[in-house]
Amino acid sequence: MTSPRAYLDHNATSPVRPEVAAAVARALDLPGNPSSIHAEGRAARAALEKARAAVARRVGSGTGRVVFTSGGTEAANAVLSGALARTAQPAPTRLLIGATEHSCVSAGHRFPADAVDVVPVDAAGVIDLSAVEALLARHAGTGVLISIHAANNETGVIQPLGAIVALARSHGRALVHSDAVQAIGKIPLDMAALGLDALSLSGHKFGAPKGVGAIVLAEGVTLGEGFLRGGGQEARLRGGTENLPGIVGLGVAADLADPAQADRLADLRDGIEAGLRACAPDLAVFGAGAPRLPNTLSFAVPGLDAPTALMRLDLSGVAISSGSACASGKVARSPVLMAMGVTPALAAGALRVSLGWNSTESDAARCRAACERLVETLYRRQGHAA
Repeated sequence: MTSPRAYLDHNATSPVRPEVAAAVARALDLPGNPSSIHAEGRAARAALEKARAAVARRVGSGTGRVVFTSGGTEAANAVLSGALARTAQPAPTRLLIGATEHSCVSAGHRFPADAVDVVPVDAAGVIDLSAVEALLARHAGTGVLISIHAANNETGVIQPLGAIVALARSHGRALVHSDAVQAIGKIPLDMAALGLDALSLSGHKFGAPKGVGAIVLAEGVTLGEGFLRGGGQEARLRGGTENLPGIVGLGVAADLADPAQADRLADLRDGIEAGLRACAPDLAVFGAGAPRLPNTLSFAVPGLDAPTALMRLDLSGVAISSGSACASGKVARSPVLMAMGVTPALAAGALRVSLGWNSTESDAARCRAACERLVETLYRRQGHAA
């Protein structure tokens, strides 16, 4: 009998939770359009607003400020379109982004190239706060939008959003957006407490279906006349009939996305890391010197080729990745690791383990054993012992 596989690629996509799948199936039986006023339409609207409230609760925001989208990329693109502003104030004309941002931010914005500053990170992948402060001082008197992710998808490094917001407030006119796609359900995230102006998220990273996400806006922050014009849905910000089954699933997943599982996931992650360190003394763990998501381990062993390793692990029944899953299946040197100063040779072997809601000790043990076999094979080929 074939033994079950160990799926440890939750940062790419987390499997849909059973409760979410059941809720989506029920929503498919709702015939009404949420914009219709008859009983069927009102039932659909009620389901939509219930999901909106659940997403707002998960991130600590008022329920009226959640705008549903097709996912994190659309959400980030809309926020960074150049229209985000405080009510009755002009929109920012300058953008500051972190050097390790996801491509939906680094390539998805609509600011002119000469109006964008890239903020460096240190060797652990943490944003350079002194550089943020210096850039804000340089652009004093100019409207600035800062976009820094809550946590990195490849390394799991958590950014100091509170400190970034404090610097923005000292500047006066600066707004702060965070791509929180990787943070939801893994670490506590309270948008109001942090003082964020806008946040974007994607459901398939925490147990909802693919193809649904949201923008969350702070009170007093607008997106202009809207980023998708049509029938006036989503407070006239995103026209088009809402994806009700997906949104219902997003709401249920938001209710279930419990950061209390952090300790359990960290124990599993640390067990895999400990096993690797025991057999590979030259193991490099990226972001090890910074706060990291409890579910994420990004590592490399000198001489271990990532594509070969991924194929061998897959044949052993272990699904992990080499980093971001948003590069059309390609395995290429990571811009994130480049920004952290990792050498090209080491970056070429980078692998990422990311656990989630259904990860078990058996999954972790299978991954650990398969990785150890890879290292042992590598060391035998190199002619030395671990």
